[in-house]
Amino acid sequence: MNTKKSSAPKRALTFLSNSAVPLMFIIIIAICIPISGFSPTFLLNEVMTRLSRNAFLILSLLIPIMAGMGLNFGMTLGAMAAEIALIFVTDWQIWGIPGIVLAMILSIPLSVILGILCGKILNAAQGREMITSYIISFFMNGVYQLIVLYMMGSLIPILHGNIELPRGYGVRSSVDLTNIRKTLDNLLAINIAGVRIPVATLLIIALMCLIIVWFRRTKLGQDMRAVGQDMEVARDAGINVERTRLISIVISTVLAGIGMVIYLQNMGDMATYSSHSQIGMFCIAALLVGGASVDRASIGNVFLGVILFHTLFILAPSAGAKITGNEVVGEYFRVFVSYGVITVALVMYETRKRRAKARAAQQLRQEQEVEK
Repeated sequence: MNTKKSSAPKRALTFLSNSAVPLMFIIIIAICIPISGFSPTFLLNEVMTRLSRNAFLILSLLIPIMAGMGLNFGMTLGAMAAEIALIFVTDWQIWGIPGIVLAMILSIPLSVILGILCGKILNAAQGREMITSYIISFFMNGVYQLIVLYMMGSLIPILHGNIELPRGYGVRSSVDLTNIRKTLDNLLAINIAGVRIPVATLLIIALMCLIIVWFRRTKLGQDMRAVGQDMEVARDAGINVERTRLISIVISTVLAGIGMVIYLQNMGDMATYSSHSQIGMFCIAALLVGGASVDRASIGNVFLGVILFHTLFILAPSAGAKITGNEVVGEYFRVFVSYGVITVALVMYETRKRRAKARAAQQLRQEQEVEK
């Protein structure tokens, strides 16, 4: 009985420690909701819009985490592939659902090539995957800018001048996606108590969740989990560790490309040179807000993170303006939160990891003393 009583506070402390970031966001949101003055219907509509817009992108992060490669900042490469695909689709003037499907199909081979490149580099940087993928995304952004700013219209033909810069080559800073805007979101959409539900988009997200659950049970999924737990043990068990890690990055990049198409069709406009720049940061921040860590993430973390992170994104400008009288403060607060939550989550993860190592070392010493 005493053991049960003593273990209960320990379990409570462990839960609080593991859920510190989500709980912190819940408290901040609870404070901001009455201050912002938003109606429940408006808030639910905004949250539903952002859930359908961002969830697929964040789901693309789960596979590399399962394979022990941490938070894949290289998902930005898939976003770039999707943007190039959407430029072609817009230039060819293929609208509606056919345009969205074609953009997804075109993004896949580009994402595979970029994913293989990224995966090979990350295999050479084992143990430093996150910072390496972050730098890769910066490098590939330069390559993307070169292609879109100089090669399109000169080496790569552009059929219609409405997306071309006046000088005769390069793509305009903004590509109008009005003809595919919310085409997927409006498909099978229903309205419940004033809240618009994009059924088709949510069905695609639900299907992706089922595929991830199924994938974890496959041979490849089991290999990835084994590699994520201990690469040396997995290698001794006959698993091709490098190939498995490479496949996880390729899958993540392909999913990120498809997710970016879903994201941009919801927006209805594409900032050619900057749409992808913060997408990895915000997706990773949302996943961490949901209670995920560098080595553990679930589908539940994805949805909790989207709801909490983007609810605060909706509330912060209005709440900041009401408190300080300056709307700019609210905007700064949103940026501060997105970067700050990644820092806090990574520091907490590293602290827990070191404590676990210290406890394991202490337990080993005690066992050795008992044997003596």
